[in-house]
Amino acid sequence: MTIGLLAVWLTALVLDRWWGELRRGHPLVFFGRYAGWLEQRLNASASRSSSALLLLGALAMLLALLPWIFFVWWLGEQMGVLVWLFDSLVLYFALGRRSLFEHAMAVRDPLFKGELAEARHATARIVSRETATASEQDLVKAVVETSLENSNDAVFASLFWYALAGSPGVVLHRLANTLDAMWGYRNERFLYFGRSAARLDDLLAFVPAQLLSLLFCLVAEPGSRLAAFRAWWQQGRHWKSINAGSVMASGAAALGLSVGGAARYAEGTEERPRLGCGRSPQPGDIEVCFRLQRRAIALAVVILAVLIVLAGPRQW
Repeated sequence: MTIGLLAVWLTALVLDRWWGELRRGHPLVFFGRYAGWLEQRLNASASRSSSALLLLGALAMLLALLPWIFFVWWLGEQMGVLVWLFDSLVLYFALGRRSLFEHAMAVRDPLFKGELAEARHATARIVSRETATASEQDLVKAVVETSLENSNDAVFASLFWYALAGSPGVVLHRLANTLDAMWGYRNERFLYFGRSAARLDDLLAFVPAQLLSLLFCLVAEPGSRLAAFRAWWQQGRHWKSINAGSVMASGAAALGLSVGGAARYAEGTEERPRLGCGRSPQPGDIEVCFRLQRRAIALAVVILAVLIVLAGPRQW
């Protein structure tokens, strides 16, 4: 653990704040095309048994991930003194905080203006649930939930994996998360083929999700900290994903909000557990989620800086 690690974190976070997500030429776009090409050639679900599809899905996952992880590791080895800049750019490409914020504000702003149709359209861009007839409350709840959940997937998990395994760790997590978003559906096409990618993403997200939940509890208002801890431990594990459940439960409780419950999807209405505690979220709470996220990331940076100082000058 060195001061270079802290420098990479701060540089990547600043770059994401300044530039946000690249509009053109983002590496994940090219990876998505490559992953789609692999899936089209290996996922012949109509003529394969479930066991064969599981094996083909695992093979496709390895073919999708390993070349890029090795390439990033090799390229980093060639960078010499410029490795901190290379690592900062890799981590920046993995972060999506500003993009997440902009998409959330694209829902909040129309709601403030009473433009429900525009808010529905903007919400459909970031969640998979049915929005065509959604109420304002449905839209706000959906955006608050995805904003809290993606605080880990799009921000903190990448910071964690860089601290643990450098740029190859960042690439492993971010690409696995992308594969899960593409293949991790429980439908006929991906039920078996996408299972390996979904399980890997769950595994890689578990520890950072629990650490972020702890950070949410610590940065909550004093009167909400105990409730946030209680929601994290008692509610998170009952969600369909303990990673998302932990982050959403602790984050919502830290804000004095209640999320979860019924949600409408194309397949029908799904009854989900309640997460957090307090009142239902309002449009203004969308931005408050990002204030909580900002405080949690700031605390993580401070903790990292303290650990570096405690490690002593030899580790700098």
